[in-house]
Amino acid sequence: MLAEIGFVSTFLAFVASIYAIIAAVYGGRQHSERLVASARNAALLTFPLLLVATGALVIALIRGEYQMSYVWSVSDPNTQLFYRITALWGSQKGSILFWCFLMSLFAVGALVLNWRTHRRLMPYVIAYTMATLAFFLGLVVFYENPFERWWIVGEEAVEAALIPAGAVAPSMQRLAETANGLNPLLRHFGMIIHPPMLYLGFVAFTIPFAFAMAALASGDLSTNWIKATRRWSLVAWLFLALGLLLGGRWAYDVLGWGGYWGWDPVENAAFLPWLIGTAFLHSVMIQEKRGMLKVWNMFLIIGTFSAVIFGTFATRSGLIDSVHSFARSEIGFPMFFFWAAITVISVGLILWRWNRGELKDEHPFVNILSRESLFVLNNVVFVLLFVAIFWGSFGAPVISELFMGEDITLGQDYFLRVTPPLFVALYILMGVAPLSAWGATSLRRLGKALLVPLALTALFLVIIVVTQHTSDPGALFGYGIVSLAGFVALYETYRGASARRRSIGESWPRAVLALFTRNRRRYGGYIVHLGITIIGIGVIGSTLFQQTTQRTLAVGESVDFGGYTLRYDNFTNAIADDGRQMQIADVTLIRNGQVLTTMRPRHDIYPTQPMTIAASYSTLENDFYVLLVGWEETNANSATFKMYINPLINLVWWGGLILILGTLIGAWPTETLPVTLREPAAVNGRARAKA
Repeated sequence: MLAEIGFVSTFLAFVASIYAIIAAVYGGRQHSERLVASARNAALLTFPLLLVATGALVIALIRGEYQMSYVWSVSDPNTQLFYRITALWGSQKGSILFWCFLMSLFAVGALVLNWRTHRRLMPYVIAYTMATLAFFLGLVVFYENPFERWWIVGEEAVEAALIPAGAVAPSMQRLAETANGLNPLLRHFGMIIHPPMLYLGFVAFTIPFAFAMAALASGDLSTNWIKATRRWSLVAWLFLALGLLLGGRWAYDVLGWGGYWGWDPVENAAFLPWLIGTAFLHSVMIQEKRGMLKVWNMFLIIGTFSAVIFGTFATRSGLIDSVHSFARSEIGFPMFFFWAAITVISVGLILWRWNRGELKDEHPFVNILSRESLFVLNNVVFVLLFVAIFWGSFGAPVISELFMGEDITLGQDYFLRVTPPLFVALYILMGVAPLSAWGATSLRRLGKALLVPLALTALFLVIIVVTQHTSDPGALFGYGIVSLAGFVALYETYRGASARRRSIGESWPRAVLALFTRNRRRYGGYIVHLGITIIGIGVIGSTLFQQTTQRTLAVGESVDFGGYTLRYDNFTNAIADDGRQMQIADVTLIRNGQVLTTMRPRHDIYPTQPMTIAASYSTLENDFYVLLVGWEETNANSATFKMYINPLINLVWWGGLILILGTLIGAWPTETLPVTLREPAAVNGRARAKA
């Protein structure tokens, strides 16, 4: 019964989305409020329908309805309740349904929140959001249906949504005994949360894209569409960033290679829309402040949405092979067609409005050091990063296979050679741009503003040399460039608070709080920059100064490595609650004669595959990371361990938390302060000069 409820609800949502597209476009062209309202109601209806469908699948997973082929493929009787629920996105079919549910949720939110204030845009917002939803619902209904059930026809087992002629239901007991269970790689908190965060980021970027296309279709080419979607864009960017960080943590904990970013094509597929989305977030500020880059911003949001759809296509079509990707399926061609069609239509709309002269900039560029010029350079670097990563991940491999018949892969060497100079340029611009002014800035003024941040950077480098014992010029250059951006963010916050103290006489905490209350977007952005700075320092330390070794130890033996001593104490065979076998090595970590901790690297043996689970000891200074590589099968009197020391790696995770905080501050609604609490004219004038 749950299968029928889920399938019918999904199909009705598909029909409702198709109707919403037709009614919205026709109603918008005919200026029929009745039809547009009807389209809105149909769009709103998709959410409860998909809530029912998603709920039916979750209940089936919880109850163990193994006759449903999806439930059989991602769970078994030993699967814990938490993993049964999260198995909703544990495989292709369920994840696409979940994607549709989130798409409907965001579309409904955009319609409800903007219906009264942006009525002119609404018909086309409905059309674009529902077109995206209808496409993915079509994949669920016709290609990847999670509500199909197992049937026995003759002597064969088949999957079908409807009962085939002459079919009988297989034994539930037999299905339970043969159920696959969840992929072992997905049994980690980071991987459980990582896909939903990415889906939320992907889906949320559909909203600013839909508003941008609505502006082109309706002719309302003011900044209304930007104002309506600023927070949607920030939310999308935040979820995507959080998804990338969680994916890195999952790789670090589960994949057992001592790192968190391997430039895997699927990792890059999620990184690409984040890059273009970041460029878009910076660029729209220029349009809001100066009425410039109207065409460029349209191309950026199209590029972001196009990267979202392409990344989804690449990971689900079998285009690339990866530990992260889904199995090869029939949805490749439909997804490629949708991606190409939506991109061509959107670019066509831009060119049409451009040729009509409706996307002219209101101000010219007058100074290379102006904030808008530096933001444009920032955008160019982001686009170059996008192109370089896209080429290495998809362009070169696909073209070589299509035209040369060779299967080539551009590995980490390519990315580590091409991307560092571009990241250096990004951090330089991130440090310089906040100090420039809109319109024009002199070199002398910019240099004067950089004096204090440069002095703080020099002091920081001295601390790095003393504490990290490094004199590597490349590393020090990288630390300097990255830290400069963070010190600029801190210094600008200090200057703003200091100005309030001089003018109003506020305490430091009250002055800082007032800054963030009055201008959340600007100072939240500084916190984001600080988070990215801390991530950059962590990346440099863990990449350039990682140490690794491998040793075979007998029980009771020790090895000295990187200032630590690792002692092999014991070996244990155990059975977990979910039935998997575990081979566990007990090791003790010692430093300067003091026992720090006992660690338990292990192997988990699942029916489908073994997994190597690392153990680590974390401090702000570094991570000591150890893997159980092998052992004697008879009595395990000796075992082989691979050890890593990853300096400053925890700054990557701490920087991510700061980035999240800054984004939340920037996206939080700004309250209108009473006149008595506003800054005096002198402070306001100074803020406008810098803003």
